[in-house]
Order: sequence, then structure tokens, then C-alpha cells
Amino acid sequence: MNQPFTLRKFEPDDLKQVVSINERCLPENYPDQFFMGLHYHAPDAFYVAQNDGEIIGYIMCRVERGISGFGRMPVKKGHIVSVAVLGTMRNKGVGTALVNAGMEGMMGYGASEFFLEVRKTNEEAIAVYEKLGYTVRRVLRGYYRDGEDAYLMVKRVESEPEEGNVDE
Repeated sequence: MNQPFTLRKFEPDDLKQVVSINERCLPENYPDQFFMGLHYHAPDAFYVAQNDGEIIGYIMCRVERGISGFGRMPVKKGHIVSVAVLGTMRNKGVGTALVNAGMEGMMGYGASEFFLEVRKTNEEAIAVYEKLGYTVRRVLRGYYRDGEDAYLMVKRVESEPEEGNVDE
């Protein structure tokens, strides 16, 4: 399939376009320093999608340490902080490609499970996340500034057990 877009890692010169997409597509907006802080801490997990030289979407992520959502072990968790795709470029696989790239980037930092928050009314995004193997873990009541609830969605990376390491 010939994709109408390409992906590449975010560069600081992309900031104005990424902020513009965030402001046009999402009610949750962040100061420039927030974007740059995420880029500084996890540059391999911050991607943009381009079409004809124009940025049409982005994903920004961070890796956090915490207790596994799938057991008691401490793990590195990949947090998808924000994903947005311009309306004219939706339903073309851009969001899916961005999420996959972000997860791949976070795995490079050692993340073994992923989570995100999504508005309960954002059925389009929820469908994409479910296709990618995310499941709703719980409802976060009043999560958004406007009072809307969010779903906390999670996914675990299935890893092959190493030979010889039966009971560590």
C-alpha cells in the first residue's frame, strides 16, 4: 500500500507546526516547553507524520518507572502523552503508524508496557487503540479540564521467555 505520508523523528524546528496541530485537533493544549521537555527526555519516541513536506500529525511519549499494571514487578511504562492527526488526513493509517512508531521508540528505552488516556467520547481513537491491542483498564472520572471522563487504556509487550531463565 502506498502511504500518503512519511514518518520521521521530531526536530525542534517542527515545534510551531506541532503546537498548531495540537491546538487545532485537541482541547488539551500545552506550553512549548512541555513539548520540548518530552523531546529532550525521549527523542526516539516523538514522531511527526508528513505529507508533501507539511506536518500532518505527531505523537509524543515519555517513559516512566512504576508498578506493572499486569503484576507487582516494577517496570518501565511507555506513556503516550498526546497524538493528533489533522482532520483531512484521518482514516489513512497516520494515527496507527504514529502509535506504532512511538511504542517502538519507547521500547528502545526499555518500556515493556504502555498506557494512555483517551476521552470516552473519542470513539475513533479508541477503535484505533483497540486494533493495536490496547484494552480499557478503568474509567478516570473527570480526568479532563472540562470534566469529561477518560479511559485509561493499557497494552503489554509480549516478550518471548529467554531460554535457560525459567525461574529468576
